[in-house]
Amino acid sequence: MTKFKHMTALAVLLTIATSGARAGAADDINGDGVVNVTDVTALANKVLGTASYSDDDSCDLNGDGQVNVTDVTTLVNTILGGGGHDMRLVGGDISMLPRHEAAGAKYYGSAGLVSDMIAYYKSAGWNAMRVRLFVDPSQAPAAHRQEGVVQDLPYVEALGRRIKEAGMQLVLDFHYSDTWADPGKQTMPSRWSSIGSPAQIADSVYAYTLASLQALAAAGATPDYVQVGNEITYGMLWPTGHCWPTGEGVDGGSWDNLARYLKAGCRAVREVCPQAKIIIHTELSKMDNATHFYSQAQARGIDYDIIGLSYYPAYHGTIPALSQELDTLESRFPAKPIVLAELGYSYAWPLGGTQHDLTATYPYTEAGQAQLAADLVNCLHARHSHVKGLLWWWPEQNECGNTGTQVTSGWWNASLVDSRNGHIEQATYELGKF
Repeated sequence: MTKFKHMTALAVLLTIATSGARAGAADDINGDGVVNVTDVTALANKVLGTASYSDDDSCDLNGDGQVNVTDVTTLVNTILGGGGHDMRLVGGDISMLPRHEAAGAKYYGSAGLVSDMIAYYKSAGWNAMRVRLFVDPSQAPAAHRQEGVVQDLPYVEALGRRIKEAGMQLVLDFHYSDTWADPGKQTMPSRWSSIGSPAQIADSVYAYTLASLQALAAAGATPDYVQVGNEITYGMLWPTGHCWPTGEGVDGGSWDNLARYLKAGCRAVREVCPQAKIIIHTELSKMDNATHFYSQAQARGIDYDIIGLSYYPAYHGTIPALSQELDTLESRFPAKPIVLAELGYSYAWPLGGTQHDLTATYPYTEAGQAQLAADLVNCLHARHSHVKGLLWWWPEQNECGNTGTQVTSGWWNASLVDSRNGHIEQATYELGKF
């Protein structure tokens, strides 16, 4: 009975669905070459069991391993342009903005001194801001706190509320750690270090995620997108969740444990923020890692919406190399939009540990950085309709005008602000064109 009630509600939406709407071949359920209301009817009949137009894999549009009413909703949203394949995010991870503001940083746009950077980013065409959350950053090593590990729940509530009040979308980035979580380290939070079994760790992930999201919602900072883990190419919550993207365990960890932790976090998101999109975020240290990782996630039935990738040209290579990897992901996972959840390129000096020197094409100057941003946007427009988001990492880093000590111990050379003078870099506006 519930299933038919859902279908009745969807029928209202179908009355305004337009013929030949923009979508990919994966949405052409009945195979007639266009995506429109007839495909919704075909998929609804598939769900109801009254007809079979295609195989289950083709009908599983949201990639959750099942064919049901949620796939019909996904298709309707695609046709109506209300979400799914038509979302588009442009923004940055501004997790350190309050610290820079408190230190007296001065930002200068084309018209002079900027008083509100969130409003300024919005005027530049940005519509989304990402903020990280640590379990207990007070337990992080002192050196890490000096590098920006400060985002506890009250901090994120305040910054998230500002972002939402500015009319922008909030991307919440769960680091399931007290400190940086990335491909080289995924340290268990101190408060969970005495937990024994993976099942108990999963319970902690669920409870912590649930409580954090409830607190953010109560604070007026309900996220629109939620990253369950940060750069988890090699798992998270080590050692038990440590694994290779190809499926093998590392140091006693396993993919089964990682899947258990991801499912726990995703379940909490679905319960507290049912409208939010879930991002599973990896990086591109080896270009085939992402394909292996998301294949494992698919095989284990991880419930998520969006593939998230970090792309730093100095570490991951050229735009054509990225484009090739995107081709593979788009072909292999046609129902999953992609967001470049972290992006950065230097405006003045090379990044530490640079592996790919692209300065012949993109010199370390404001113009070189802007050209890379412009070429990336043009490539995505021309070739990669599945990519629906660009988020620059730490664009607000700025030591200009500080009244005290530096906010962090070093400069982030891939900021979109010149720390020498507070000038907002041209790449800011190139990103807005996405």
